[in-house]
Amino acid sequence: MPAGAVTSSIKWVVLALLIFDGLLTVALEVLFLPTYIGSWPFPLSAVVAALVNVLLVVGARTVTDRTGEASLPLVAWGLGFMVALFGGPGGDVMLLASWPTILLLVLGVAPAGWVLFTGALNRIGAA
Repeated sequence: MPAGAVTSSIKWVVLALLIFDGLLTVALEVLFLPTYIGSWPFPLSAVVAALVNVLLVVGARTVTDRTGEASLPLVAWGLGFMVALFGGPGGDVMLLASWPTILLLVLGVAPAGWVLFTGALNRIGAA
């Protein structure tokens, strides 16, 4: 087996793990979104989503230079978020139509999207 094939295989294994991490973190962030401190809503998981998604994108950037491949963990996070928006078979809803849900979406996508955007611009500028 040539060395390039091993490197390519490792790249896809790492990307698959990062995609799984994106799905896992969105599930945990959705579950911990309705936390309260006393009687005040405190959506700390939205801030965690911002940090974790940036780290997932940066981790994907370490194994690939392509923006499309580096965005796969964020795409998986977004798909998991969309699934959480739908009701379950018993009519239960995981994400309510409230400001913490919007905050989770914005903080989950915007910082990681900015990292992808600036990385693509830097790549264009370097070419």
